[in-house]
Amino acid sequence: IQQQRDVHVVMGNEACDLDSTVSALALAYFLAQTSPAPKAAFVPVLNIPRADFALRTETTFLLRDQGIPAASLIFRDEIDLGGLHHAGLLSLTLVDHHVLPGADAALEEAVVEVLDHRPLERDRGPQCQVTVELVGSCATLVTERILQGPPGVLDRTTAALLHGTILLDCINLSPAAGKVTPRDVACVSLLEERFPELPARDAVFGALQAAKFDVTGLTTEQMLRKDLKVLSGDDVVVAISGVFEELETFLHRPGLLQDLEAFCQGRGYAGLVAMAVSFNERYEPTRQLAVYSRQEPLRGTLCRALEEATTPSLLLQPLPSPWACVAAYAQGNAVATRKKVLPILRAAL
Repeated sequence: IQQQRDVHVVMGNEACDLDSTVSALALAYFLAQTSPAPKAAFVPVLNIPRADFALRTETTFLLRDQGIPAASLIFRDEIDLGGLHHAGLLSLTLVDHHVLPGADAALEEAVVEVLDHRPLERDRGPQCQVTVELVGSCATLVTERILQGPPGVLDRTTAALLHGTILLDCINLSPAAGKVTPRDVACVSLLEERFPELPARDAVFGALQAAKFDVTGLTTEQMLRKDLKVLSGDDVVVAISGVFEELETFLHRPGLLQDLEAFCQGRGYAGLVAMAVSFNERYEPTRQLAVYSRQEPLRGTLCRALEEATTPSLLLQPLPSPWACVAAYAQGNAVATRKKVLPILRAAL
């Protein structure tokens, strides 16, 4: 700010999963290599506090594997985006999301570009370049962008990060998981063609999947924070957490109810939706849902919205729940990921 230097931040969503992280790192690197604006600083920002980074086990694993030290990363609590914007120095590129949460609404006017792979929820002005394509991984869109750029920019480290991310996001390109598109497959093939020394797909996916689902030693609070999205309605805020174990195991964690209550009270959430997922050896997913709220009307509203949803229909079957304030379901439509469930919940709020 003192030097009046323009800062172009590339930032993923507040769940800060592997896709958000790698998309931000790779695109910021590409822009820094190819931008005609020599005095701007291109800064990838991981949209969580540094203290939460250890919970992103698949991300810490892949970055460590590629020799990228955590000390070289910049986290949300280490950069004053509001101050930069106030000084007129901030440009913001959003990857893996295109709507900033309410707390960041003031930064909307700094957004110059969006790269996302979920349906567009709001229009942007002509000054913002928008790429929204329904592919399996935002890293696919970043890969396409880099491959369309000048030759020689893509290095082996960036290629390995993008390759691993697309494989994890698209469940090893398995059609049964319902996430992969032909463009994801094409990008993985192009990266392997360009860098034949990349390790085999099965090995990459297996290692990342094991790291992602490794919740040993995590408290309930850490599990809920590991993959967290937050939705705001008119006067309520609801958390949606990805949970990487069987729902029955999760619901019978010791002290669960007190933990849920403390988690929601401490953060001002009126309720929480836990989305549990596990995969069999053929990469077919099993999905389950739990809806927690001490406020019966809110719990009823969320449950009805999920039960009655038609775009898509979730085909929910009630499961026994040990707690009156937690409704549990098996989700018959196993290809309906959180990306598809979020708009249902947002509409209900």
